This record gives sequence, structure tokens and C-alpha cells, in this order.
Amino acid sequence: MGVRLKAYEGRPAAVGGVGKDPVNAPMIRHWCEAMGDTNPAYAGPGAVAPPTMLQVWTMGGLSGHTGRSAAYDELLGLLDTAGYTSVVATDCEQEYLRPLRPGDEITFDAVIESVSERKTTRLGTGYFITTRMDVRAGGEPAGTHRFRILKYAPARRKPKDRPRSRRPRPVVNRDNAGFWEGVGRHQLLIQRCGGCTMLRFPWLPGCNACGSLEWDVVEASGEGTVYSYVVMHHPPFEAFDPPYAVALVELVEGVRIVSNVVGVPYDKVRIGLPVRLEFARFDDEDGELVLPVFRVREGGEG
Repeated sequence: MGVRLKAYEGRPAAVGGVGKDPVNAPMIRHWCEAMGDTNPAYAGPGAVAPPTMLQVWTMGGLSGHTGRSAAYDELLGLLDTAGYTSVVATDCEQEYLRPLRPGDEITFDAVIESVSERKTTRLGTGYFITTRMDVRAGGEPAGTHRFRILKYAPARRKPKDRPRSRRPRPVVNRDNAGFWEGVGRHQLLIQRCGGCTMLRFPWLPGCNACGSLEWDVVEASGEGTVYSYVVMHHPPFEAFDPPYAVALVELVEGVRIVSNVVGVPYDKVRIGLPVRLEFARFDDEDGELVLPVFRVREGGEG
């Protein structure tokens, strides 16, 4: 198998590839906003693209790649047939030869640079495949992008013969101990600033509105609505049974808290759903854990 795979080294992975769009200012702006990069070189007249965007201008987008070679497809097909059906990207290396500027037309070729010996990883056993892409702008060399994937057969999971993992415990410190003491008494306590009376949650040592270090607490009524939510499918944790809904609940007092919604299937949770606070107990070998959760109010699910 290894000899057959090695025969693909040096063969093309893509030939005559053309970037779907020229280098352009809107894409540069989106990238910089997403990365939080405020370098002035990437905006205004004379702007250049961030060097790390090199691969962006070669990507196929949702419609996929059109210039991939038959040799690359054969290599992946050979591995699929041998049972190495899963793939994960592992890392990349880039070399920059000249800045890219708005208006540059991008072309590229790629080669299968190397196929490793068979490796055993935590994910499973397989082969690392490295492709090298040579990127040109206006026909001139602009950079090199090496991309490495692991094509592997997933490791078999061992049967679960150990006890169910315990639920994660909250981190209790001097700033939030009062909150968790309240939860133990089945009270949801909200901090109230002693200077400006603003309510705040989660608990903080000082007010982020006026800076006062003085505060007291008020007990939440427990009434609220689902402000936002996500449904957790992956990754699976042994202490939980996915899928389940995690909600950001807005209390009538105006603060928001992250918790679970109970009393309704996960796929029936929706924004605006009226909920009411209750306290749930979770027992394991380490003792009892009490957590605030929110149950759908009667008639709310309709």
C-alpha cells in the first residue's frame, strides 16, 4: 500500500487553477474585521491584502473546486477503498513572495508533494498527504501554500465500561461565592450596585457602569423568556445526553443568564418562550450539585 501511495508524489493536484475573484477590498475588509486586524496597510489607497489571506483567493467556495486533478482524486479514492474514509485538515505552511493588491488576478498550480508512511494517531490510523500550491498574481510568483490533511480510518471506540462522568462543577471564588450559596438555598441572587443601583449578572467585584465597589443583592422573581439559544449536538460529553438546548434567558429584572430549558423537547425551544426558574439536583459519587434551570411556563410551548 505504501509503495502505491508514494507513486503519487510529484504528480499534479491542480493544474491551471484560476481564482474565482480578483483580490478585492470588500473581502480584505471582511477578513480584517473577523480577525480584529486594524493594520492601516490593509485599508485605503494603496492597500495590500494581509499575507495570510493567500489561500483565500484560491478557494473554490460553496460550489467546490473545479481544477482538481485526476491523480489527486485517484489518491483519495485509493485510500477510501482501503478503509481510510475520514479526513481532517491538520496544518498549513505559507511563504510570501510579494504583496497582493486589489485587482490582482490569481492563478495557481498544485502538486502532491508528499505522502507519509502509515501513522497511528488518536483519531485513527492513516496517511498524511501534503500538497504544495504555487500562487501567482498577474503571472508573477506571489507565494506558496502547503496544506496537509490526514486521511484515516477512525479508531474504534472502547465500550463504555466505566461509570458515567460527573457533571462539571462551577468554579467558586470570593467574587461569586454568594451567588452559589444562594443557589444552595434555592435563591437566584442578582447583584445591585450600591452607587448607581444597576443590576448586574454574572457577579463582578465592581460595577462596570459607575465603578463602585459597593453592592447588595436582590432575589430574582424567576420569571423570564428565552432571549437566544443553541442546540448542542457535538462534542458529546459523557455527563450529558445530547442533543439538548442551552438558552440565554432574559429575566424580568433585565439581566440574562445561561442555563438549560426543561419541560419541552430541545427542538421546541424558541426565542420568546416564557420560562420560570426552578432548581435541579444532580447526584453522583462526589455528592449533590444544585443548579438553576428554567422550565417552560404552562401554555408557553404552544
